[in-house]
Amino acid sequence: MTDSEYAQRLDELDQLLNDPDVPMQPQRVWALLAEISQHDLVAGQMAGE
Repeated sequence: MTDSEYAQRLDELDQLLNDPDVPMQPQRVWALLAEISQHDLVAGQMAGE
C-alpha cells in the first residue's frame, strides 16, 4: 500500500467514525483497521531491519 492509499484509508476511517452524517458501517471499519494495522506491521518490520 502506498503512502497515499494509507492516508486515504485513515481519512475514510476518520469519516466513518466521526461524521454524524455518514452511516456506521462496522464491516468497513474493521476492514480498514485490518489494512491499516497490516501496513503498520510491515512498516515497523522494515524500520527494524
